[in-house]
Amino acid sequence: MFVDSHCHLDFPELAADLPAVRDAMAAAGVTHALLIAVNLPDWPTVHGLATAHSNFYATVGVHPDYEDTPEPSVDDLVTLAEKEKVVAIGETGLDYYRLQGDLEWQRTRFRTHIRAARRARKPLVIHTRAAAADTLAIMRDEGAADAGGVMHCFTESWEVARAALDLNFHISFSGIVTFRNAQAIKDVARRVPRERMLIETDSPYLAPMPYRGKRNQPAYVAYVAKEIAALRGEPVEAIGEATSDNFFRLFRIDRNETPTH
Repeated sequence: MFVDSHCHLDFPELAADLPAVRDAMAAAGVTHALLIAVNLPDWPTVHGLATAHSNFYATVGVHPDYEDTPEPSVDDLVTLAEKEKVVAIGETGLDYYRLQGDLEWQRTRFRTHIRAARRARKPLVIHTRAAAADTLAIMRDEGAADAGGVMHCFTESWEVARAALDLNFHISFSGIVTFRNAQAIKDVARRVPRERMLIETDSPYLAPMPYRGKRNQPAYVAYVAKEIAALRGEPVEAIGEATSDNFFRLFRIDRNETPTH
């Protein structure tokens, strides 16, 4: 019924407990998960998990928070994007919240990822924090609409969401949408067209209510769907089906492949 469109199962909080994590996914009706890369040195582990499990897929990219790490070229990203079960480029984008000073290297890296996605014909997974204006400007400048993709863990205003939708992007909601003080995000969740919506955990981080502050895991994406359904006055089954359909369509995955848990 549900798909976790963004998680980090190679991170130590989850990697050491993977059999139990997968069992919990199955029990919660979470059929598939997209494992997100954050740097090149750890990418083989992410890719290995995806190829080892039929219901896992992978991305390739370097997160904007990783300053002291090998810098990817367009050719690097395109070559890795051609590997088995790699369905997107990212996590990429801009983050002006955690890092200070001259962040031109972030913007250059972001442009590299967009160019790689366009060449590889794979969608982008974009992270933006305290940098919405520059993120959208670079997306427009580099033709990100040609690749499409998703604004993951969305925490911006409806105006930013509308601009991203106009650029051929989906909006993905994490456990933050369940937090009581997240009224602006709840408003966006009410307004995003159902056919352009995804759900995610970003696990092991950002566990939804009632698990806030604890380790997150893909099984908890069901709580994100339940909150969105309540906000929109729709059945949770409809949100689960729509966001799953959107996931398979965006990442060009054959949903008829039978996952093994």
